[in-house]
Amino acid sequence: MGTTSAPARITGVLAAVIGIWAALLFGSLPAQATTTTPPGTPAPEASASPGATDGADFRNRISGVLRNAGVPVPDVRITAVGNGYEAETFTSENGSWSIGVPEQGTWEVAVDESTLPDGVALAEGQENPRDVAFTGTSNITTLFLLGEGIVVQQDSFATVLAERAVAGLSFGLLLALSAVGLSLIFGTTGLTNFAHGEMVTLGAVLAFAFYSAGLPTWVAIPLAVVGGAAAGWVQDAGLWKPLRRRGSGLVPMMIVSIGLALAARYIILFFFGGGTQQLPGAQSPILNFGPVSISRNSLVSLGVSLVVILVVALLLLRTRIGKATRAVADNPPLAAASGIDVDRVIRIVWTTGGALAALGGILWAYYRPGVSFNMGQQILLLIFAGVTLGGLGTVFGALIGSVIVGLFVEISTLWLEADLKYVGALVIMILVLLVRPQGILGRRERIG
Repeated sequence: MGTTSAPARITGVLAAVIGIWAALLFGSLPAQATTTTPPGTPAPEASASPGATDGADFRNRISGVLRNAGVPVPDVRITAVGNGYEAETFTSENGSWSIGVPEQGTWEVAVDESTLPDGVALAEGQENPRDVAFTGTSNITTLFLLGEGIVVQQDSFATVLAERAVAGLSFGLLLALSAVGLSLIFGTTGLTNFAHGEMVTLGAVLAFAFYSAGLPTWVAIPLAVVGGAAAGWVQDAGLWKPLRRRGSGLVPMMIVSIGLALAARYIILFFFGGGTQQLPGAQSPILNFGPVSISRNSLVSLGVSLVVILVVALLLLRTRIGKATRAVADNPPLAAASGIDVDRVIRIVWTTGGALAALGGILWAYYRPGVSFNMGQQILLLIFAGVTLGGLGTVFGALIGSVIVGLFVEISTLWLEADLKYVGALVIMILVLLVRPQGILGRRERIG
């Protein structure tokens, strides 16, 4: 296999796989991009009775619907308290309500039971007030059950653990998509690229732009992935290759990557805006597999991530360019002496890394859900954690490390507050590295 068209072949394989998955699993979704909120969120003008302080100017919103035996319950007072701020609203004629809050975090939401109609009460076992937490999206929904004879059932610990494990596997494979690209770049160049988070963001932003242009899903997603691959190619051709030829050290290049990340982030902010936009189908139905429930988007994310990672692994193990990539990662001078075009291999790695990061960003936008200018920055440390935990420069180590991080992030919510789940993953990484500094699959380096 010649190396001249290798970037196009690798990107073409990835785009074909992703296009097939998108056509099969998202083909029935509308092509028009929208900035929607979760089902049940009322229009702003109907969210509150006159005089209520409902935080209408804030984009972070907590919403829900009150119904008793299927009948809407209007004029019930709902309050949200947290972070030194308090807001209230009243349910509308269709029973829906929405409260804007100034910032994300954990909020205490309560139903004023004194405003419920006569003969209507909260269901037995219904928690009131309750804590709700934002987890990466600007809109969350919480429901209060009403009606006598209804008992709120608590899932068993085993069921909740199984659901968290499945969600963690999906999140871990999503992280692995971006982590594999970052690990390939580090392995072949030694560069710790802090702009990788913006490559993740770019994929989601491009997908939203193509959706907005009216393209169908099965076309928009592969085009966004190709756009991410092109961004990786341009980065190396225009910035990193000239710096390598000038003999720039890794520390100065790392600082350049930090500057590039800041510049790219705020360029995206300038053109895209600071709000959170929703991709079509962001609110997907819940699928039940025995005692385990998982959203369709999470299931799609799990399947796509797994297939693409297997394709990349086969390319690395079975093709000439894959073997050349591993040779460059192992010993660049020896690879060059063996006749391998090191610069061409590195260019292919940057192209592939950009494509994988873009795909990771698209799946992250469905997982959160939503597209924002800083979404890649939010998971950059987790990507680094996966790469470091698995072993720097090792692709399969990045996969294993990312899955461990994803599992711990989701399972830890059984005991930790939602705001602390990312911190726990980083603590696990530190503990593992204290025992095995080279990571799970990394090689021990000889010093001295």
